[in-house]
Amino acid sequence: MNHEQLQSELLSIRHLMERSAKFISLSGLSGILAGCYALVGAALGYREVYGFASKMGYRDHYVTEEEVLVKLIVIASTVLLLSVGTAIWLSARKARKQGQGIWNPASRGLLKAVGVPLVTGGLFVLVMIARGTYGLVAPACLIFYGLALVAGGQYTYRDVKGLGVLQIALGLLAACLPGYGIIFWSLGFGVLHIFYGFIMYFKYDRRVA
Repeated sequence: MNHEQLQSELLSIRHLMERSAKFISLSGLSGILAGCYALVGAALGYREVYGFASKMGYRDHYVTEEEVLVKLIVIASTVLLLSVGTAIWLSARKARKQGQGIWNPASRGLLKAVGVPLVTGGLFVLVMIARGTYGLVAPACLIFYGLALVAGGQYTYRDVKGLGVLQIALGLLAACLPGYGIIFWSLGFGVLHIFYGFIMYFKYDRRVA
């Protein structure tokens, strides 16, 4: 066996080990669509709180009407369900093209890693909403979501960890400027998702298209 054949064999072994240890069926297109859902949701939420005529800028007041609050929760829940559903569907389709199942040790590890920060963050946000601390809801969403991505990054593409770090940084900045929560929320869940979705699509998805 010559040197080139040895390198080829080693690369094949490395690729097989990576496929078994990491969830590589995550779809970049799902990130793009999740970002689009988030931007639409942010626009709808902004309209519910401030109306059509208001300009983007610093906000020193927050919604207190129960009806509007319920609408915001419905919008956020719809965005979440659409994003998760799209991610599962597109990842399952990608896994089939790769000849793999979507439920394997790597996906189970990924789910466990992201589960604790997401559940903890979700409960924390609900507590803040119940106590009327609306100014820190958007920062908390970004920070805990970023922590979940960093934790899950070891079970999937490294790009996911980078996205998580940016989400955390954006959340901390949003905490310093609570009046701009809707803008930071849109940047984190909307723009960053679309940006990283395109990166992952062109780096990974086109190989199995």
